Amino acid sequence: MESDISPVRLDRDGPVATVELNRPDALNALSTELARGLVDVTRSIATDASVRAVVIAGSGDRAFCAGADLKERNGLTDDGWREQREVFRAMFTAVRDLPQPTIAAVHGYALGGGCELALSCDIVVADETAVLGLPEVSIGLVPGGGGTQLTARRLGPGRAADLVLTGRHVPALEAHAIGLVDRLVPAGSARAAAIDIARQIASNSPVATRAAKAALRAGWGADDADAMQVEDVAWRKAAFSADRVEGIAAFVEKRSPDWPATGLSSVSDA
Repeated sequence: MESDISPVRLDRDGPVATVELNRPDALNALSTELARGLVDVTRSIATDASVRAVVIAGSGDRAFCAGADLKERNGLTDDGWREQREVFRAMFTAVRDLPQPTIAAVHGYALGGGCELALSCDIVVADETAVLGLPEVSIGLVPGGGGTQLTARRLGPGRAADLVLTGRHVPALEAHAIGLVDRLVPAGSARAAAIDIARQIASNSPVATRAAKAALRAGWGADDADAMQVEDVAWRKAAFSADRVEGIAAFVEKRSPDWPATGLSSVSDA
């Protein structure tokens, strides 16, 4: 049973939303309740045009997220596993489908579903305490939150196989060196660094950043011609928006842009 304290917290600071996994005593392990809460929170953010960037972080000092709650899973029937599977799939999909740019702030353990949750974000920031990995095969499972696919896209098939098939833990320095982590920062500063990145993103055109994210995602795995078409669609959405007019005018006039933030509803399908 979860306590009355919400397993997912949402904090707003202007255009930046921080979503915090809030089960520190369980190393922020993914319970069914937490997964449902994350679905609800991310879906509410997705439709909020005032949110321009999202940080996902873990509470406590020991972990971003240690993966699925195996104590809860140990008591599930096969039907319970199937039901939880659909909740977890919805959770990972909701995070990946956020139209706003997303930044994972990783400290401590990010294992299994926790690693997959980080990889579901656009940018992974980790501090020097971070340990990432996909150890599912060691307990008779296969990564089910995108781990086999997201690692291959980031690292290539050989390095992805090394991580997935051995289930080994990857320390922060190596994770950064091989591209599992995008930015490595000093211990204790992952969240602050992620929020700084989010603020930088949020200062840019919301139409352009959403369109650019959609193009990055849609172009994964596409051949060159299709990928260039994806980019052209995104370019046109930004180029013929009010944000482009304001952005260039602000540059010429040497002032900060005042983004009109119109036309966002049509951006995510770029």
